[in-house]
Amino acid sequence: MADGLLSGVLGGDDDKPEVEAPRTLANAEAYAAAVAAIASHHDPGVARKTEEFLGQQTQLLRVQKEHLIDEHAVRLHMLQSEAREVDIRRFSLRLRVGFQLFLVLIATTLGVGVAVMIHDAFSSRSVVIDAFGAPPSLAPQGLNGQVLAADLLDVLTRIQAASRANVEHRQLSNAWTNDIAIDVPETGISIGQIERTLKERFGHDQRIDGDLVRADSGGLALTVRGTGILPQTFTGDAGALSSLLTQAGEYVYGQSQPGLWTAYLSNNGRDADAIRFAQAAYARVALSERPYVLNYWANALVDQGAAGADAKALPLYREAVRLKPDFWIGYNNIMSALFGRGDEEEVVGVGKQLMKLAGGRPGRAPEIYYQNYDQAVWDLRAEHAELLADADAHGGVGTAAVSGGAAYLSIAQIDAQLHDVEAAALRLQMTPVDPGNIPDVAAAALDRALLAEERGDLAAAAGAWDAYAAAYANPTVSTNNPNYICFSAVTYQKTGQSAKADAALAAVGARKFVDCDRFRGDVQDLRGDWAGAQAWYAKAVKLAPDIPSGYYSWGLALARHGDLNAAAARLEEANRKGPHWADPLKAWGDVLARQGKTAEALAKYDEALQYAPKWKELQQARAAAARQS
Repeated sequence: MADGLLSGVLGGDDDKPEVEAPRTLANAEAYAAAVAAIASHHDPGVARKTEEFLGQQTQLLRVQKEHLIDEHAVRLHMLQSEAREVDIRRFSLRLRVGFQLFLVLIATTLGVGVAVMIHDAFSSRSVVIDAFGAPPSLAPQGLNGQVLAADLLDVLTRIQAASRANVEHRQLSNAWTNDIAIDVPETGISIGQIERTLKERFGHDQRIDGDLVRADSGGLALTVRGTGILPQTFTGDAGALSSLLTQAGEYVYGQSQPGLWTAYLSNNGRDADAIRFAQAAYARVALSERPYVLNYWANALVDQGAAGADAKALPLYREAVRLKPDFWIGYNNIMSALFGRGDEEEVVGVGKQLMKLAGGRPGRAPEIYYQNYDQAVWDLRAEHAELLADADAHGGVGTAAVSGGAAYLSIAQIDAQLHDVEAAALRLQMTPVDPGNIPDVAAAALDRALLAEERGDLAAAAGAWDAYAAAYANPTVSTNNPNYICFSAVTYQKTGQSAKADAALAAVGARKFVDCDRFRGDVQDLRGDWAGAQAWYAKAVKLAPDIPSGYYSWGLALARHGDLNAAAARLEEANRKGPHWADPLKAWGDVLARQGKTAEALAKYDEALQYAPKWKELQQARAAAARQS
């Protein structure tokens, strides 16, 4: 302790922190008082001198204390200043890093933009229309090169919108539509011009231009030309510019997009034009376009409805899928042509082939292209979903409107076959029918007939079948839907119109269909010829062993005749061939219920309800079985 006191008195021990000065000063004052008190007992002079010395030391320590306080404030201020400088330097560093990151972001964005422009240039396959040449004398009428090019673009756009083809549509554009109002510094070249230059250098665009001149006769002569397109001149009166532009647009479209042009002609009732164009153009079109030309060429043959149209179309469809193995619509059309020829068993085989190639269902092939397969195996729910999606994607018309009528009419037919009376009636009511469109008329008559049969009104059904028979006389209807006329035979027979029943069954000619054979069996059964009926059922099954409808009709007939075991066996086979068809399951449940196998009957009814949930007779049968269980 003494060392500490002396150190405080003498101001030593430099290593001690300045903040301990107040405690040292207090110790010194106490020490001075103690020494003075002791010295006063021995020598008052010594005591006085000692007290003076110690007083001076105390004063010195007070001065040191004040100095240390001031120095502490100064050092604290310096530390605060240094901290502020550190904060400023840190903020400056962050600002610099942020600015650098911003520059990197801008450079990256520009780089990505340039990369996108280059990629677009290499992959571009557009049809670009440049400004036309036009005489100054037409300027007062508002006609110049850009107006003419824009009018031609409108024609091409309308054609493309009306094609309704499942073909990749090429982009149509004006040569000046993509300009961006940003100039590259010190060049005066716009970003749009750079983009066009890249596409011209590296792309695969097809450029179209032309000119309009006064003809010697006083009329107009419109010439169009382009990449890979031979110049063609169209002449007409001075007031026929709109017609000239339409002719020029059709010529350009056909030359630049032959697949889509064939589709346009076929889908818009110009079958003869489609066939002539396809025959003339096929040899010169690119390999990538040939499957599409073949497909719509074949469609035009079928839609014309000439004798043997399906047989003529089938090799074209098959060549299309040979050239393009993933041409999914081609497989669907092969199935359609096979069905039209009466080769229904082959339809099932092609459908399974499509499923395998597409990697199953759902797979790479759009579901709509399984339509003919689903129709053959009576997967009505799947067919219903496919047609509905197709209709919604094509403005309620669907891709098969030319040959099969408006899509919603086909959907109403399936509603009726699913025994959903309310849905079928509502859809039929809400779908306009064009009386000048024979496929529309036929589809609406078929819907009304099936709906009346569901309601048990056979007289109304027979009247609707009369309207369908009249439409069936048109080759487009009889070629595309050859078997539906046979559905009318049973109704005609039940209403006492045997001659009409026979005429309906004979209308298909030499072609053989499962539906026609099974309904022949029903007609013979109604006429009391049970042996003849069974012979026709056997023919239906033999004709297409993988199609369930022959087994179904045979099973129903056996049940009517009381042969329940044989009926159950036929209905079980129908269910195996068409597992998503409610009708065989319901009929099988009825047979089981008659056999007293209530629990098994309930299981079949419940399964059937998965595929026809709105079927009232099925609901009633299920409720009756539940009460007995």
